[in-house]
Order: sequence, then C-alpha cells, then structure tokens
Amino acid sequence: METAPMKDMQAEPDFRRIDIDKVGVKDISYPIVVLDKANEFQHTIAMVNMYVDLPHQFKGTHMSRFVEILNEYRGEVTIKNFPDILKEMKSRFEAGTAHLEVYFPYFIEKAAPVSKLKGLMEYKCKYTGSLSDELDIQIEVRVPVSTLCPCSKEISDRGAHNQRGEVKVAVRFDDFIWIEEIIETVEKSASSPVYSLLKRVDEKFVTEQAYDNPKFVEDIVRDVAVNIGGLKAIKWFRVEVENWESIHNHSAYAYVEKHV
Repeated sequence: METAPMKDMQAEPDFRRIDIDKVGVKDISYPIVVLDKANEFQHTIAMVNMYVDLPHQFKGTHMSRFVEILNEYRGEVTIKNFPDILKEMKSRFEAGTAHLEVYFPYFIEKAAPVSKLKGLMEYKCKYTGSLSDELDIQIEVRVPVSTLCPCSKEISDRGAHNQRGEVKVAVRFDDFIWIEEIIETVEKSASSPVYSLLKRVDEKFVTEQAYDNPKFVEDIVRDVAVNIGGLKAIKWFRVEVENWESIHNHSAYAYVEKHV
C-alpha cells in the first residue's frame, strides 16, 4: 500500500514579508579536532551553533539538514575546513548567508616556573565563521591572568593587592595562527601567568614576579594590543580585559579593537 507523500510545511509560503537574519540550531554537543602545536591534534567536545538566513517568502527551515551536514564532517570539524562547511550550508539551504559557531575547551600542558611540575591548563576558545559574498573567520581565546595594582604597590608599606583577571582576544588572520601563539602573547602581557599546579617555590616565584611587574587593566589591554598586533598573521583584533578586583566591589574593564 502506497503512502501519500508528507506535506513539507517548511516549504510553504509566508506572507508577513519578514526576512529572518539567522535561523538554525544551537548547543549541539559534538566531538571536534583542534590543531595542537605540541601534539599535532587535540580531541575535544564542542558546543556548535549553525544558522542560515531565511528569505521572507519561506515559512521555515529544514533543521535536520544542519545536523546532517555536521555528521558529514564527523571527526573533521577544524578551523581549516570551516570554509567547506559554510559553503555546504549555503548550498544545501540555498541561503545567502551561513554562520557557524564552535565553542570548546582547549588544554595545554604547562610546567610550573621553578619546580617544573606539569599540569593541564584549560583555555575557553571559540571559532566563528560567516559566509555570504565574503568569508569571515575569527578565533577567540579567553586567557586567565594575574595582575598586581601599581597604585597599591606605590602607596602601601606592606605589599600590594593583586587579583585574577581574564583577557579575551578575538582575531581575524591571514592563512593560519596557532591558539598557543595567542595564549603566549597574552600571558607575557600580564603581571604573571596563571598555573594549574604550583608548589611553594613556584608560589614565591609568581608572587614576586607579579610584584615586580605591576599593571593596571589599562596597561594589560594596551600591552596585549601591541603584542597581538605585532604577530604577522593578524589583520584585525579585539581585546577585552576584566580584573575581578580583590579589594573593590566591582570589576575593572578595558577594551581595544583595531585593524592592523
């Protein structure tokens, strides 16, 4: 017995004449491969968002196609094949614009400065890609740092207050850039890096390192901007710095955006 073809509701016409800029799926938990400078590849779990535009004359989008496309690139979702995935999205949906966002934790084995004991540091990262007439790809990395207040050091007789901070860097680039390059550039711009494992000799070292290298949030955002802008591959960057102040009931914040 033949079954009647099912009606395609998404293909039905819509008469409200409202174009939709982005429609798609969010928060797909998915395994991806990230290029690792030390180990060639790193496997991690990402949260993936996928969108396309929808012209006003169409009622809906076939959401299952997003997952189908993602499955076709199973094990091969890397920054290098972002353009291929975006092209496939545009083609499959007959869309004018496609967007892909991939959030993931990235781990680097990091040795303590004196004891040399190693621990894994987590860095929250994001790949963002859009394709319309032109391709736009960004890498964003969030780097924890330690800072020490220059004012507190100057006016205090017994030490200075310090705080944890976070530097969020987004870059557009030519060809390719390692996540590790961004992290190293940020960490050398802080009062001191942050580590996952420190013994007492290491705590002494990083405390004194920060004391000898005091920085306001303004200092850090400027130093990161200078150092990131000096990398050959970078053509645009955005730097945000937030310090969670240890003696104030607020955070300190600074922002710089620049084309190189």
